[in-house]
Amino acid sequence: MEGRSEEWFETKEMDIRSMPSSRHASLPYRVGVPPKQNFWTEFSSTVKETFFSDDPLHSFKDQSRSRKFVLGVQAVFPILEWGKRYNLTKFKGDLIAGLTIASLCIPQDIGYSKLANLSPQYGLYSSFVPPLVYALMGSSRDIAIGPVAVVSLLLGTLLQNEIDPIKHPFEYRRLAFTATFFAGITQATLGILRLGFLIDFLSHAAVVGFMGGAAITIALQQLKGFLGIKNFTKKTDIISVMQSIFSSASHGWNWPTIVIAAAFLVFLLVAKYIGKKKKKLFWVPAIAPLVSVVLSTYFVYITHAEKKGVQIVKHIEKGINPPSVSEIYFTGDYLLKGVKIGLVAGIIALTEAVAIGRTFAGMKDYQIDGNKEMVALGAMNIAGSMTSCYVATGSFSRSAVNYMAGCQTAISNIVMSVVVFLTLQFFTPLFEYTPNAILSSIIISAVIGLIDYDAAVLIWKIDKFDFIACMGAFFGVVFASVEIGLLIAVSISFAKLLLQVTRPRTAILGKIPRTNVYRNIQQYPEASKVPGVVIVRVDSAIYFSNSNYIKERILRWLTAEEEQLTAAGLPKIQFLIIEMSPVTDIDTSGIHAVEELLRSLQKRDVELVLANPGPVVMDKVHASNLASLIGEEKIFLTVADAIQTCSPKFAEVV
Repeated sequence: MEGRSEEWFETKEMDIRSMPSSRHASLPYRVGVPPKQNFWTEFSSTVKETFFSDDPLHSFKDQSRSRKFVLGVQAVFPILEWGKRYNLTKFKGDLIAGLTIASLCIPQDIGYSKLANLSPQYGLYSSFVPPLVYALMGSSRDIAIGPVAVVSLLLGTLLQNEIDPIKHPFEYRRLAFTATFFAGITQATLGILRLGFLIDFLSHAAVVGFMGGAAITIALQQLKGFLGIKNFTKKTDIISVMQSIFSSASHGWNWPTIVIAAAFLVFLLVAKYIGKKKKKLFWVPAIAPLVSVVLSTYFVYITHAEKKGVQIVKHIEKGINPPSVSEIYFTGDYLLKGVKIGLVAGIIALTEAVAIGRTFAGMKDYQIDGNKEMVALGAMNIAGSMTSCYVATGSFSRSAVNYMAGCQTAISNIVMSVVVFLTLQFFTPLFEYTPNAILSSIIISAVIGLIDYDAAVLIWKIDKFDFIACMGAFFGVVFASVEIGLLIAVSISFAKLLLQVTRPRTAILGKIPRTNVYRNIQQYPEASKVPGVVIVRVDSAIYFSNSNYIKERILRWLTAEEEQLTAAGLPKIQFLIIEMSPVTDIDTSGIHAVEELLRSLQKRDVELVLANPGPVVMDKVHASNLASLIGEEKIFLTVADAIQTCSPKFAEVV
């Protein structure tokens, strides 16, 4: 074995001396070839890293059967794990937070149900059962569950494209429950199969644009209730809405309604401003919606404003959620439509909830399991669909209030559910004279926060392509429809991903003065090029989708350098060094592309040199016999080693 090693080093040294590096006596460190793994080991390792990177079964190791069973139950119901440490101090925080978010959610739920074209009680139903299920199964301490504006609007828009909610309210409601059921199935399936990473394909920029556009659309839709218009367009694009508003200006606007809506909108915005400026007064914007509902309802009741054209909520069904399993479409023409709508609504709801959960977990420095969150959200929506609820998810405004109110655990959701339960049982008749205008004002004040100007400006500064995605999603929602905006958001996100994969960055490297470090000459203009050598860095894995482009781009770099040298009367290029540190992988097409590059270089009398290929790349380079074609002596650990061999004079002088 020792004899073979000595023989290899002697051969390597002779090969190197045959290159222009013969003046350098020191032998560069050999690039390591990883030990060969069998197929099953390599495959299982890849699967584990892809789907089980968080090692979810780590806590089960070396445990007895009974202990494993307990841990399994606690994994499904985290409340059983942290509930053992629950105490009165934590309950005080959760009680205050739960009561605070309940005061916010009740008026919001009544308003959001109208966005979904459902009766007011369905919004309240959706803040009763789903939060209870989430409290048992969710891992976030701060997220507040219930209907949200964007999902309500999305669901309402997609549902009314299939069934008219006015002409066929029963069928419409059945389809809503069906969509909710399949939204839950989608969410739970993604969690169980550990496919949560799929929601990350919707980029942050696209989400910012989509949310902003949806906020504008929701606010415009509320002008119907704000202005007291009876005949209003069912379309959601800004042009149709504005035409509907101005065409009814002379005869359709109700001035008492406008006065009520405008006065309370100002009140809500002032309350929000106070809460934003003084964090200790967080409860002011939290209770402002309920105060607005109480005051406006009392005002309409004593003045009989409904007789002057002010539209009111009228009847809200009393009692808790009736079962709705029998109303879900499991067969028939509407089954597939329910699946399609549920899939879209479920993913959007999931994206919002996971983002909110991660945000507050980061603020409190604890971890949430994204896949467990998906299972919990899916389970609560499946349960909700069977108890007359529509799609619920994490609400950012309520979660922020929950956080600031001092919530300690998910018990705050249970407190909120109890308050909603009491409201459904005893207090719904009190909302009979609540004006629709106040619900419109509450929704408008709530969705204003979804327009994130600062994020849009930051996106513009950081990445112009991201900004295009942001604006594409925004204008798609505002000028077309929610589904078109969503389609644009997804399409641009994938387009950016494909562009980055198929057109990876490459760079010409030069030597930083007084160092052995080689960096991008565009980033470091003072870096020196090496005479007779072109150093190219490839900033991506080399796959079938980009291998041809990378080969052609490298050849274009080489041609450009040769033209410059010829024009300056300098010696031609002798070596092309490819810095492969960022190249994490290479496939068969990539190997073929490198072979073609090698043949092209041989015709130009230029030698190909590789620097620092990683273990995966090195393994495939050897397996494909590419290492022999290039020459083992031309594969180096660093660019500096390669230059020391290819251009020893430059390595010594610079």
